[in-house]
Amino acid sequence: MAKTEVILTHNIVGLGGESDQVRVAAGYARNYLFPQRLAIPVTQANKRQLESLKQKRAEREAHEFNTMTELAKALQKLVCVIKVKTGEEGKLFGAVTNGMIADELKHQFDIALDKKKIHLEHSIRQTGDFEVELNLHHDVKGTLKVRVESTTPAVAVEAAPVEEKPKTEKRGKHHGHAEKHHAHAEKAPEAEAAPKTDKKPKTVKKAKAE
Repeated sequence: MAKTEVILTHNIVGLGGESDQVRVAAGYARNYLFPQRLAIPVTQANKRQLESLKQKRAEREAHEFNTMTELAKALQKLVCVIKVKTGEEGKLFGAVTNGMIADELKHQFDIALDKKKIHLEHSIRQTGDFEVELNLHHDVKGTLKVRVESTTPAVAVEAAPVEEKPKTEKRGKHHGHAEKHHAHAEKAPEAEAAPKTDKKPKTVKKAKAE
């Protein structure tokens, strides 16, 4: 396939930016880049435009940097809610993708963000709060808080009735001591009512004289 060298006049993702000289398929240049004024052929006359193209590129990159920096600050304050169906223990049927997050950012906050800028280091497969890394620009990183909520209604578990045991009354030591004291008090009058016995004086017998 024939190749040709062109000078890019606009930023083309995956190919280059303004003022870059790149080699592309001749048909691609002839049928797309040139008609869309995205590139110009490499000639001595066109090379004189390189300085102006470089200035244009610098202005564009500065604008993108400022825009992405402000966007990173705004996204850091947001909570993007993703609602999904779940099974037992809050596990998802599948996983939350960067495309789903990009769609919800557009739906909830009217923020258009390329899903390729949303970096998921690990798949999100359960409910909860997660911090997602954003690659907004080659010089700008950011984070977004994602909250995954379940739309599956929780199943209420009825607790089994607890059978109450009859309470047994225990007598305390103090109660038993009181009963003993009461019984002792009843016997006391009987002891006092017993007649006193008079003791007779002993008589001393004298021995007869022999």
